[in-house]
Amino acid sequence: MAKEKNLTPRSEDFSSWYNELVLRSELADYSPVRGSMVIRPWGYTIWENMQRALDDMFKATGHENAYFPLLIPISFIEKEKEHVEGFKPELAIVTNAGGKELEDPLAIRPTSETIIMAMYAKWIQSYRDLPLLLNQWSNVVRWELRTRPFLRTSEFLWQEGHTAHASSGEAEEHTKLMLNVYRTFMEDWMAMPPVTGLKSDSEKFAGAVRSYSCEAMMQDNRALQSGTSHFLGQNFSKQFQLTFQTEKGNEEYAWNTSWGVSTRLVGGLVMTHGDDQGLVLPPKLSPVQVVIVPILKGEDHGPVLEKADAIKDALTAKGIRVKIDARDFMSPGNKYYEWERKGVPFRMEIGPKDMATGQVVLAKRMLFGEDSRKEFVPETEALATMENRLDEFQAQLLEAAKRRREDNSYRGIENLDELAEIIDTSGGYVFTGWSGDPAVEDIIKEKTKATLRCIPEEEFQSEKTPTRCIGGEKDSTMEVVWARAY
Repeated sequence: MAKEKNLTPRSEDFSSWYNELVLRSELADYSPVRGSMVIRPWGYTIWENMQRALDDMFKATGHENAYFPLLIPISFIEKEKEHVEGFKPELAIVTNAGGKELEDPLAIRPTSETIIMAMYAKWIQSYRDLPLLLNQWSNVVRWELRTRPFLRTSEFLWQEGHTAHASSGEAEEHTKLMLNVYRTFMEDWMAMPPVTGLKSDSEKFAGAVRSYSCEAMMQDNRALQSGTSHFLGQNFSKQFQLTFQTEKGNEEYAWNTSWGVSTRLVGGLVMTHGDDQGLVLPPKLSPVQVVIVPILKGEDHGPVLEKADAIKDALTAKGIRVKIDARDFMSPGNKYYEWERKGVPFRMEIGPKDMATGQVVLAKRMLFGEDSRKEFVPETEALATMENRLDEFQAQLLEAAKRRREDNSYRGIENLDELAEIIDTSGGYVFTGWSGDPAVEDIIKEKTKATLRCIPEEEFQSEKTPTRCIGGEKDSTMEVVWARAY
């Protein structure tokens, strides 16, 4: 079996590299439906691993899962003015069903604030019913004009959390809590460290009072908005009469939040860690953490396969996800190539000579520092150290991503031309002062195609606070981050 041609190098065409890699690593494929994708088993297993980790984190913070309808009356969406203005261009609408024209057309779920708040209004009567903390795992449809697998598709998978609270402060605190849950997941599981912060009014979610986001830097130095958490205030409660009786007997509107991440995270994983050979997967999320390739020589393959089975059993007993690739119609070299393309963290080779010396050959998917391409390791040592090796690989990926983010962050920029030069050449995160004037956002977007990604949380702010707005006319009231984004 001949090798496929090499991927387009990232340095030559990052977009082509990404599209080729998604297809050739069998993450996803294009579907017959415009703008939609089929998520293949390798990609879906990564998503399942993300789901399990996030679901545990949601439940640890008091949330329960529920499910709400796919079809939402268009009249619901039209109740909140900003909401309908934000989503109407992307709506897919059902106007005919059962052979009849519908009096109230139905939108295919673009997001579920409206229908969920309508149900909350039925279920909540008293402060004793609060807080109500629900999440759903579902699909949504947003009719995108320009699509790219995982990053922007007409249909995608996600989770959306929706909560109702008795006070503004409690809802705001919950909004920030869930932002931190996302950040923790992205750092600890994805090894993809985001900058977190508040969105500007022009970039916030349609219908929110405030939106917070996780902005992760990809290898081409563009930002990926990888998760958002919104303080909705009482906007949706007022439209759906979501009220409750307080302890004092008064009637008040509930305070709401919503927050979500999607299969866009799979695209973020590709663009954060992949190289010119293929995917590089963090061990915590890789469908297979160790692939064993038995070297099948001669007529009697039994002893080598038995040894491979024994090693797999020993590693599986430690909770490690292991696969044996014993396909006899493919050469070892082609197997190595395939599993490197799919990003498996470690490959273990075992053949008759290795058995005779009591060793295995270990190959690590990505090398750091003084790592060797291949190690000849006693079998007992390989088994004893594999958990630590996987943990170390996970930590090295995170450290490399953090270092790349900091190496491509530019602080103290006070001149618009300097900002434009950075964006047009190296790209990256440009930290500047801002007066809060949305006209400055428009000027920078027109001049550079960069957008204000967030007003960073304190730990991401520069040591020296900028004093002048990047627009040049006014004093700065805050520091912000600019970047081109997906």
